[in-house]
Amino acid sequence: MEQNNISKSQKLTLDNRKKMALTGIKDVVAFDVNQVLLESVMGMILIKGEDLKVTRLSIEKGEVDIDGKIDGITYSEVKSYHEKGKSFLKRMFR
Repeated sequence: MEQNNISKSQKLTLDNRKKMALTGIKDVVAFDVNQVLLESVMGMILIKGEDLKVTRLSIEKGEVDIDGKIDGITYSEVKSYHEKGKSFLKRMFR
């Protein structure tokens, strides 16, 4: 049996719009320098900005750190990327 250390809650910490730490992350679905799409225990999260970098990723613990200029954070009602498939990804990355 696989042990899952991901917390069922989620925490987001943002310092000066330049450093972000998130917990409760299941997966990094997609990322580039302008957007990061995450699957969390509470649904999908889209982070928009400039020069974004995923500086630390621990899927086992459900933790992600992102650096760069963070302009926006959007939560989605979709609980999993796999529920809606590629059409969801296309809508999020417009």
